[in-house]
Amino acid sequence: LFCTGICAHLICQQTYSGTQTEKSFVLGSPCVFSTAAQQRSTGDECGPEDPHDEPKHPLSDCALEHKAIKLEEQVRDLTERYRKALADSENVRRRTQKFVEDAKLFGIQSFCRDLVEVADILEKTTESAAEEAEPSNPSPTLKKIYEGLSLIEAKLQSVFAKHGLQKMNPVGGRYDPYDHEIVCHVPAEGLQPGTIALVTQDGYKLHGRTIRHALVGVAVESQE
Repeated sequence: LFCTGICAHLICQQTYSGTQTEKSFVLGSPCVFSTAAQQRSTGDECGPEDPHDEPKHPLSDCALEHKAIKLEEQVRDLTERYRKALADSENVRRRTQKFVEDAKLFGIQSFCRDLVEVADILEKTTESAAEEAEPSNPSPTLKKIYEGLSLIEAKLQSVFAKHGLQKMNPVGGRYDPYDHEIVCHVPAEGLQPGTIALVTQDGYKLHGRTIRHALVGVAVESQE
């Protein structure tokens, strides 16, 4: 019985002690939690800084100036390229316009070359009719033929002039290799050497461009 009583007393003390410990733990838990929260808060403050919250340092004046100079160079380069492209496009436009205008003006150049040969035949025929219709030969038929040929020749030259085709009149002028072709030399009688003394075949220009050279004889000093 004595032993049983002692054991019961020890158990009661242990139970009471455990109850007091649990009570103390339960009652002291807010303090424990509060202390842990403070430690966690303190640890967060003392821990490594968030990289997103790091202050962003502004670029230095030297870096900004270097960047501005680089941008200015790029602007100048782009401006120069734009000007060159604009000039190239304008040159292309002008060349295209000139090509179209030349095509309109000189598109009949080949046709005119063939037509002036007909004019040569008509001119020679008119000259022959004029020789036959001299006063020594009072033939009314030849006279009418001559008058008709003269009218046709005048009309043809008028049509030539209307379309920019003109006959050269180089007699008495200086020799020009771009307009004339020398076929002979004649003594200079009243003419300066190097001038054109005669024309064996007429030359023609279409809007100022030579389409057929004139065959000429150039005056030279006579050799005694």
